[in-house]
Amino acid sequence: MRQTLLLALALIAIAAPLHAATPATADATPEITRGAITPQAIGTPHTLRRIPEACTRIEGLFTGDAAAPYRVSTVRTSANCQPRARFVDAAQARPSTATGWILNDVLRVPRADCPTQQAVVRAWRHPVDQAPTRDGQGQARIYLDEAKRAAATGTMAAVPMFTAEMVVEGAGCG
Repeated sequence: MRQTLLLALALIAIAAPLHAATPATADATPEITRGAITPQAIGTPHTLRRIPEACTRIEGLFTGDAAAPYRVSTVRTSANCQPRARFVDAAQARPSTATGWILNDVLRVPRADCPTQQAVVRAWRHPVDQAPTRDGQGQARIYLDEAKRAAATGTMAAVPMFTAEMVVEGAGCG
């Protein structure tokens, strides 16, 4: 999954114009508002964002390569973490407000030795409208036999999803 995400993000970075935003994100206001992240040096991996629901953190790295100046990857936060959401590939999900995705966060990471260049990572969230069924004690419980039957019949409950897409904005500094 990590290699697929890296490939998808690299293709997005190459295919997208360096300064343009997609029409779906041009009008969208992110749920989380934050300033630019501390400028990062080439070759220094850094955590951009944690998504505890998906047991994932998004890491970035300026590569120094003119063809692919920034790389994003996802890392599982813990082997014991039980995800309540899925992190999916942005190329397959094609997030946009028209398809029910919500722009959750926009992360701007300037390059330390070249402040005119920055990586922009857009984190998207796709919520689920259905609430879990609660028992007589008010708890949402999952029973193994019921879950097996639901999986066999293809009636599994939907889970929230997250994805991230990345573009590099600004000119490189040679």
